[in-house]
Amino acid sequence: MVIVGNVGLAYEEAAPESPAGTVVFLHAGVADMRMWEHQFGSLSERYRVIRYDRRGHGRSCAAEGEVCHHEDLLAVMDALGVERAALVGSSMGGAYATEAALAAPSRVAALALIGSGLAGHQWPQEMLDQARERVHGSVPADRLARYRAGAAEHVDPADVRAMAEAHTLWQVAGPDRSRDALTDEVWKAAVEMCRLVFERDWTGPRSTERHLTPPAAARLHEITAPTLVINGLSDVPGIQDVSSLLTSGIPAARRIDLPQTGHLPPVERPEEVTRALRAFLAPIF
Repeated sequence: MVIVGNVGLAYEEAAPESPAGTVVFLHAGVADMRMWEHQFGSLSERYRVIRYDRRGHGRSCAAEGEVCHHEDLLAVMDALGVERAALVGSSMGGAYATEAALAAPSRVAALALIGSGLAGHQWPQEMLDQARERVHGSVPADRLARYRAGAAEHVDPADVRAMAEAHTLWQVAGPDRSRDALTDEVWKAAVEMCRLVFERDWTGPRSTERHLTPPAAARLHEITAPTLVINGLSDVPGIQDVSSLLTSGIPAARRIDLPQTGHLPPVERPEEVTRALRAFLAPIF
């Protein structure tokens, strides 16, 4: 554990004897640091690699009160003696990496943003409606409202799993693909991580999130770090739109589109993602 404020965050690190540089992995909101298994192991042959669970995720302590994830990221780097690192973020992990690059540009050597979110961006109504129908509808509305408010005396494990499976089908497989698009190994790993996310969210203390001000969505042109955007072509269209915004908004950003790939390319296409990261990082460190 590394202590940020008074909160313990679980982390893992590995490195060769003389690392070329440091890479920090930031997991997706529907996952935890286990999603980086392939990249963490492979890149540790050349780099010091660090992965950690955000507050309320995985093995880290609960998120309570006001939380600012990009400040937590910089605090983790401070605690581990990392002055400068390449940040590899998936989904909302990408959003927090982007905020860190704006808040502390001298500390970010590079950005790799995978199926990334973007603080300050408004999700399209069509996407929100689809999530409500395909994901939230997997649990009766009255129970879901109590779970989200933290007001349920008991959380039914069957509801947690139903929500995790529905979310994995919609987002990790993708809205136009079926369960069969994912191997059993990928499906099991994604559902288990997502199940833990909902279980902790519905049973833990309440929290609110504070983002960078002004928001990152209006400041992409300020980012100076070399940036790679990785997009799954089977991901939710609204999320793919963010990949387009990042590519066009960040100076000299490069983009890779992965066909037949949903929201978690590091899990679904681990070798392809690792190869892309190796090629991207080689000239930087």
